[in-house]
Amino acid sequence: MNDMTKNIVLWLVIAGVLYVVASSINTQPTQQMLNYSAFIDNVEDGNVDQVTIGDTRISGQMNDGTRFETVKPPAMDTNLIPTLIQNDVEVTGKEPERQGFLTQLFLSVLPILLILAIFIFFMRQMQGGGKGGGGPMTFGKSKARLMGEDQIKTTFADVAGVEEAKDEVQELVEFLRDPAKFQRLGGKIPRGVLMVGSPGTGKTLLAKAIAGEAKVPFFSISGSDFVEMFVGVGASRVRDMFDQAKKHAPCIIFIDEIDAVGRSRGAGLGGGHDEREQTLNQLLVEMDGFDDNDGVIVIAATNRPDVLDPALLRPGRFDRQVTVPLPDIRGREQVLKVHMRPVPMSEDVDASLIARGTPGFSGADLANLVNEAALFAARANKRVVSMEDFEKAKDKILMGAERRSMVMSEKEKLNTAYHESGHAIVGRLVPDHDPVYKVSIIPRGRALGVTMYLPEEDKYSVSKRALESSICSLFGGRIAEEMTLGFDGVTTGASNDIERATKMARAMVTKWGLSEKMGPLAYEEDEGEVFLGKQMSQRKHVSEQTSEEIDREVRAIIDSCYHRAKDLLESNREKLDLMAEALMQYETIDADQISDIMSGHKPRPPKDWRDQGPGPGASASSDESGDGETGDDAIGGPANTH
Repeated sequence: MNDMTKNIVLWLVIAGVLYVVASSINTQPTQQMLNYSAFIDNVEDGNVDQVTIGDTRISGQMNDGTRFETVKPPAMDTNLIPTLIQNDVEVTGKEPERQGFLTQLFLSVLPILLILAIFIFFMRQMQGGGKGGGGPMTFGKSKARLMGEDQIKTTFADVAGVEEAKDEVQELVEFLRDPAKFQRLGGKIPRGVLMVGSPGTGKTLLAKAIAGEAKVPFFSISGSDFVEMFVGVGASRVRDMFDQAKKHAPCIIFIDEIDAVGRSRGAGLGGGHDEREQTLNQLLVEMDGFDDNDGVIVIAATNRPDVLDPALLRPGRFDRQVTVPLPDIRGREQVLKVHMRPVPMSEDVDASLIARGTPGFSGADLANLVNEAALFAARANKRVVSMEDFEKAKDKILMGAERRSMVMSEKEKLNTAYHESGHAIVGRLVPDHDPVYKVSIIPRGRALGVTMYLPEEDKYSVSKRALESSICSLFGGRIAEEMTLGFDGVTTGASNDIERATKMARAMVTKWGLSEKMGPLAYEEDEGEVFLGKQMSQRKHVSEQTSEEIDREVRAIIDSCYHRAKDLLESNREKLDLMAEALMQYETIDADQISDIMSGHKPRPPKDWRDQGPGPGASASSDESGDGETGDDAIGGPANTH
């Protein structure tokens, strides 16, 4: 039912209600009500001139022109008519009132119309508010949106940073353009391609580019659109979607977030014959059953391939998995250039420099970076986006907005300065640690101060030496507080540092085999979730004695790193005081100023635009005092929260 039809029905209902109300209103002038005894007395006294007798009421007029009305008693009065005639009263009979045919029809049909309207309303609400113009009997119709070959403008030129994934799906485009090329040698194109990658890496964009390059119809649907409250609706929608796809073959079906419907069957508590499993069973049959779906290629995207049903991943259904990884430094530069195309850029903006400082950023993160920089430039009424705007955008994304209105006491500010200086100095002195890029005591988000590290290159693994150095730098802030305030004056701000250092040391012993005493054994396993088909109870893999040895080894690593960091700070106490003094003066110091301090000199004044923020993707050590709550880790490296 479209909007015009609904409006017509609504106005008809309103008009009918108004008609019934208007017809029921008595338009006659006001009449005097008499009881029946008074009416008879007036007749016998000769005061009544004329009467009209109806079924239940008698109305009439007195000799003086006054109108009256009375109610006939239920008992029949046989003397009424003779009495009226004897007293010369003009008697008129009134026919029983009859409603018009249209009124009677409307009154009889109105309840049915109202019930039907309420039923249609609730059915449309249960279908998602009637999106797509579906009627009450279209539960089983597919919600997939069909985009014609001329509607998709995305091509491989719009996809950057995932060259290997583009090469993997290139043959899909060639098959859709020229199927005979592959069929001539007996080859078969994959029935389905599963794109696996972290959120924001461009899986959906890559699927659109495939359809745009191949110039074929593109069906797009989310995994959650299959499952409804009614049993059997999801399976029906799967059948309808593939029926439509066969009519438009060759074509592509893209299912986003397929883990919503493709989770392992038989998982969790209770019976396994639920609506989601029926939907998954139908999807398995449609992808590789008795019926052929030649020319229909299914592309699905997920960031949770570990929870998918094994039957869904076998050859013949999803024949191959295409990993869409986070972009490397060259990929990030290409992604930035794609997003910078529609934005007017200043000559000082260097995409390669920004890409170097954004390890761990996904395509979506980089798009957000460019957008935030454009917003900063717009607020300043600039005509182009400069590198300074990118610096401000990086600060906001990684650390949160500045809280310059926050009032901090000088004592709290000085404590934060020493804490951050402890992180920075230890980070500069330990081996295999990311270089310290910037230190700030400007409150941002929930943090009172931030120490940022900028990785020099992309890292795919971490050495034992680097992990121990990270633990040392995590304890640098706590040790600096202890050196300046004494043990009784240490604050709760280092709670996140302690928590992260403990987790890292335990992982070194129990997961990564980096303890010589415990050996290369995995002493802990990730606990599976019950509703993902895992066992409810986890079997204990280590004895009590081994657990005690693990605790002792973790404590040994922590103690070793703690004392190592303490020795470094005690031997560089004058640099600690110098850096804290510089932070109290400038609030933010950069890598050049830190180098001046580490060489024993007073830091140079900060640069104009670089004082506004760190390099993109720099890892942050943010410090928050008081409650010891932790903030989110910055992208690209460790974050220590004070």
